[in-house]
Amino acid sequence: MTYLITGGAGFIGSHLADALLKRGEQVVCIDNFNTYYDPQRKRRNIAQAIEHPRYTLIEADIHDVTAMKQVFATYRPRYIAHLAAMAGPRPSIAQPVLYEAVNVGGTVILLDLARHYEIRSFVFASTSSVYGRTTKLPFTETDPTDHPLSPYAATKKAGEVLAYTFHHLYAIPITVVRFFTVYGPRGRPDMTPFLFVDKMVRGESFILFNGGENLYRDYTYIDDIVTGVIAALDTELPFDIINLGNAEPVLMQRFVALLESITGYTAHIDAVPLPPTDASITFANTSKARQLLGYVPATHIEDGLMHFWQWYQQEVLPTV
Repeated sequence: MTYLITGGAGFIGSHLADALLKRGEQVVCIDNFNTYYDPQRKRRNIAQAIEHPRYTLIEADIHDVTAMKQVFATYRPRYIAHLAAMAGPRPSIAQPVLYEAVNVGGTVILLDLARHYEIRSFVFASTSSVYGRTTKLPFTETDPTDHPLSPYAATKKAGEVLAYTFHHLYAIPITVVRFFTVYGPRGRPDMTPFLFVDKMVRGESFILFNGGENLYRDYTYIDDIVTGVIAALDTELPFDIINLGNAEPVLMQRFVALLESITGYTAHIDAVPLPPTDASITFANTSKARQLLGYVPATHIEDGLMHFWQWYQQEVLPTV
């Protein structure tokens, strides 16, 4: 069976591809290597996979309908992990049209193609950002998600709604997975662990909203996320929305203290107010994931950050 991964050279996509190859699957990766961050980082992510005989790389944009039609016709995937997206709540404010075109338009193209093929499972990567600034804890899949705080979150909510529509009309088996603050080796340079560590190593200050006070994030290690995505692909649910998080929010002041302890570097913090695009806490209720997917996150924040730091020292530090 062929597995199609969009955004397959990115942080999560490259780890997912590695895991699927390890268990013997045929993997087709789509990535456009855009300049949201250095494309060479993505190429390093897949340096080993690209040498594998069961791995195919397609350099294309999911918003290019002609290219996507050719991919489906050529490789006839049975499983789709749709991870490609313009990422990040704050950057989306400056480029809402681009975020809509890729995150909504690209998703519609993939869903419309999927209905013409015998897709056994379509997993759509959404985000905890769809919950907005709610006071109900932990975040549960049945909570209202009608007040997104950024264009990015709004496009992901739109993708969820479209996924249901295509399931309803064409019986495509679709699972929406809402990711909670994924971190680990190969993490994007704009994400908090990389950004903070990189600034600490360079002796530079970094912005920490509210100085880390009363600010919590449900950090979820990459291996746990990949395990959850593969379980969603394998389970072949008709349609469902499932949180994939660690269910243990970390106070950001503690997060920074852990980074200092693990790396041996000092954090120089610029405390600024929380922007309107961000919630003060993310906290996943993962009971549904446990029930339907057998999902049990196994990596504690201390261990996950140590793994990240080991990767950073090997892959990034020599270039600093």
